[in-house]
Amino acid sequence: MVLRKKKVIVGISGGVDSSVTIYVLLKMGYKVLAIYMKNWEENSKKCNFYKDLYDSKNVCFKFNVIFKKINFSSEYWENVFVMFLKEYNIGNTPNPDVLCNKEIKFKIFLNFAINNLKADYISTGHYSYIKKIKNHFYMLCSFDKNKDQSYFLHNVNTNLNQILFPVCFLKKIELRYIARKLKLINYKKKDSTGICFIGKKNFNVFINSFIYIKPGFIITKNSQIVGIHKGIINYTIGQRKGLNIGSINKNKNPWYVIEKIQNNIIIVQNKKHYLLNSKNLITKKIYWNINKVLLKPLICFIKTRYKQKSNICVIIPIDSKYVIINFKKPIISITKGQFVVFYLGEFCLGGGIIKFKTFL
Repeated sequence: MVLRKKKVIVGISGGVDSSVTIYVLLKMGYKVLAIYMKNWEENSKKCNFYKDLYDSKNVCFKFNVIFKKINFSSEYWENVFVMFLKEYNIGNTPNPDVLCNKEIKFKIFLNFAINNLKADYISTGHYSYIKKIKNHFYMLCSFDKNKDQSYFLHNVNTNLNQILFPVCFLKKIELRYIARKLKLINYKKKDSTGICFIGKKNFNVFINSFIYIKPGFIITKNSQIVGIHKGIINYTIGQRKGLNIGSINKNKNPWYVIEKIQNNIIIVQNKKHYLLNSKNLITKKIYWNINKVLLKPLICFIKTRYKQKSNICVIIPIDSKYVIINFKKPIISITKGQFVVFYLGEFCLGGGIIKFKTFL
């Protein structure tokens, strides 16, 4: 009796990570099919779509793997981009890549692969590790700590039993070595950075075409008006350049954005390391990967940005939706609308959206 090979649908992006993912899965004995997801309608020369599509087809041809393209642009618009615009409209700074992973890649794409293509698993080139312990699946950090992407995957807390991350045991230098030995067309290709649907376009120009820009006041913590901003969405916490305020303070220190508030006002100050530091924050929409509800304080590590050094904290539950997080050491430039992610050793416990922060 010949056992049926398990079927894996790989989300191929045209990059080296997802390409080597196909190779590893084939070596492991899986039946592999690759799908390129088009999540944004863009036909300009500045878009990487055509290059990525060509590289994906080339890799699949080399491995003799069936290649398909599917368009999830309308789903991306409804489930990711609309929320992205909503958060920017209220002065927050969202992270669409986190939402894309939860809503598109590991929900809509996964359901399509399992239900429509009768796959056993889906797989991507993400650097993270899924481990089964006593019938529960946990998200862990990858072996290459410099490339670990658990921060972007912290809210993918369902269907982990149907997801494979086979390159999680490789370091990036090892993965590129494999790609070069295999003579893959993209073995030198740079890692993608920034927000996927913006690509090489200027961010302010792009976002201003979707959101009405209204000038407003730039004020100090003492409510002194020091300038006029060009739309609250064009500024980030900690920003120093482009404020056009000048050295109107006595000590001539540069001004920094320390807060954006919903009535279209930006607050600035010229004491960066003091007023940009926070001692705690409150999060909403908590996504837990641990198999229990948090009922009492928990000591663990947190990150408020990708590749940030972990900070010890105490998580105190407020109710079913909110927790307050006290830091052992102050954290600089915490931004509302971004994600805070919790860790305990190698385990990614989950995370939430930053709602409030407290200055020192």
